[in-house]
Amino acid sequence: MNKVFKRALLVVVFSAALLAGILFFLYEYMTDGPTWVRFYANAHIYSGGDLNTGRIVDRRGALLIETENGAHQFNESSAVRRATMHAVGDTGGNVATGVYKNYADKLVGYDLLNGVYSFAGEGTTLSLSLDAELCAAALEALGGYKGTVGVYNYKTGELLCMVSAPTFDIADPPELPEAPGDAWDGVYINRFISSTYTPGSIFKLVTAQAAIEEIPDIYSRRFTCEGSIELPGGEIRCSGVHGEIGFDEALAYSCNVAFAEIAVELGEDTLTGYAEKAGVTDSFSFSRMTTARGSFDVSDTTDSELAWAGIGQYTDLVNPCGFMVYMGAVANDGVAVYPSLVEKTTNAIGLSFPLGDPKNQTRMMPSATARKLKRMMRNNVESYYGQENFPGLKICAKSGTAELSSGSEPHSVFAGFLDDSEHPYAFVVIAENAGAGRGVAGSVANAVLQKAVQLAE
Repeated sequence: MNKVFKRALLVVVFSAALLAGILFFLYEYMTDGPTWVRFYANAHIYSGGDLNTGRIVDRRGALLIETENGAHQFNESSAVRRATMHAVGDTGGNVATGVYKNYADKLVGYDLLNGVYSFAGEGTTLSLSLDAELCAAALEALGGYKGTVGVYNYKTGELLCMVSAPTFDIADPPELPEAPGDAWDGVYINRFISSTYTPGSIFKLVTAQAAIEEIPDIYSRRFTCEGSIELPGGEIRCSGVHGEIGFDEALAYSCNVAFAEIAVELGEDTLTGYAEKAGVTDSFSFSRMTTARGSFDVSDTTDSELAWAGIGQYTDLVNPCGFMVYMGAVANDGVAVYPSLVEKTTNAIGLSFPLGDPKNQTRMMPSATARKLKRMMRNNVESYYGQENFPGLKICAKSGTAELSSGSEPHSVFAGFLDDSEHPYAFVVIAENAGAGRGVAGSVANAVLQKAVQLAE
């Protein structure tokens, strides 16, 4: 009897272990199946490293890449192919943000029930939120500078433009080892998603938000700028001599002296807290991409170092996509809507299935603060940048001149949004080593936004 009991117990134990193993496999299959399918050694979907099938199109249905039996077709425009390379990806899978690589399972029609052998036939069409024509216009506007341009709908989260330079034609990839100089440095990196930059004066918007909420009399304050200010730890230099100015003027003129005083008054802990609220030190994921995490570290700083941090010039680093989302929050009454790139799949028999990320949003600031920042950013354009430089656009913006320790030309930075219910677009432009922010980057922003509005008509 005892022997029978022991055998029965062993059977129960082994059965339980088998059941647990099956359940674990099913769990892993359901959660990691798409990742297994995308593995490059999977001969079911790859031939010689290339996908067997699948099609990627932009928001208007324009072809970006199509694969059939391992052979590729591309958009007929080389400008489009270059402008969308970091979104589509190269066929070799070198671009970490490329949809071609990250959504290989969807392109071949993989699902949990049928695997890669879909009842609807081989291959699906993957529709992106990007406007290929807008991306091409953005790359052209960059004019050969390295950098990035991003535009999204701050109400819906649709990413309309994502351009990174340098880039190349995915239909004719270069032999990189033979490329001269540094022209191809970082060519596989999507600067919009995977890079961080010294923000320069666009960070003054974060400092301004903190001042609005933490300094009750900030709008009645007067600041005296004589071109520089001496603080414990060193001198803070300004780009001009602004005389006696108020808070609005300090932001419009991007006065380092005024914002140095504000940063020191706010203190390390408060500035750090607002950098975190703005998402500067966070990363987030969407459409199988994860943004780079910025940084803001002012622990144990001197007053001058803290001042430079509040100006955006100490060790501050921001991710372009993340800062664009912050601009969207200012535009959207304080609520940040996170972006989405991939919209839907359409199978071989014409059935479409939504694939966009669930609408993800968070409140970054009170609505009253957002309205005040919006008014100040609009004043920047009207009183300083010049509305004539942005004809027909109700643009709210802040420029940045990101000084580099290497002694090279600063990065030109421009970020903001359209205060326009018909065209709710937030944007960020970074042109590397291009000089003052409202110069090159401002011109790029105008060209891209004009095109975006035109395409929406």
